[in-house]
Amino acid sequence: MGQYDGDPVIALRGATAALGARQVLRGIDLTVRRGETVALLGANGSGKSTTVRAVLNQVPLTGGELELFGTPLARFSAWQRIGYVPQRSTAASGVPATVREVVASGRLGRRRFRPLGREDRAAVRGALELVGLAPLAREPVDALSGGQHQRVLIARALAGEPELLVMDEPLAGVDLASQRVLAHTLREQVARGCSVLLVLHELGPLAPLIDRAVVLRDGRVERIENPDRLHDLACHPHGSEPVGGSDAALRIETGKVGLAAGEADSEARV
Repeated sequence: MGQYDGDPVIALRGATAALGARQVLRGIDLTVRRGETVALLGANGSGKSTTVRAVLNQVPLTGGELELFGTPLARFSAWQRIGYVPQRSTAASGVPATVREVVASGRLGRRRFRPLGREDRAAVRGALELVGLAPLAREPVDALSGGQHQRVLIARALAGEPELLVMDEPLAGVDLASQRVLAHTLREQVARGCSVLLVLHELGPLAPLIDRAVVLRDGRVERIENPDRLHDLACHPHGSEPVGGSDAALRIETGKVGLAAGEADSEARV
């Protein structure tokens, strides 16, 4: 787990937001400090993905406050400090580009459309190596498996050398080998002081990396759990009893019993 004692990189206070006419966030308070790894958990429709999109200014707040790296959102412009890994199902598919080209696009915020320089190429190469895709750098992205595609999205975010990494359901539909690669990758980022905000349905191999779990329900923070409570949270979400064996013990209640990593989230964008 990360070592964190600095100023918040994310500070949401009383945040409210709506999607169309539907109120989704109803007063979220969320703080992520430097070097901290925080997981957002909760049932479908609880507001996890909307919280992330509000942090990224993709969903406007209707009330409350947001500060990023100590700067109010209205004055914040250093978006290159934030790396974002969207849900794989919402990312572009069928893109006529190679793995290296997609990962290199993660440098746009730093090079401002200038040609790739030596530092940029080194960052792209390092990101590819970190997620185990260096041998596939010249392959078209639409020829990759689901787990490999997710790794490309992660490498693209890492290529920008972010100080804050935001990931929306990085384990969804990803094979166990890729989950382990992701866990290793995040461990490396946390070790260098990166802050991480994750939306998760299941803890899986990421459990040892998480400092706090923030459980959402109906657009509000229901409770916050410390690391020593994470196992109990996974086994007994919302006071329920465990269902099934050890695999089920790693799953978070989502309105379905034992939601598998490959099953679709019916409200993935909420």
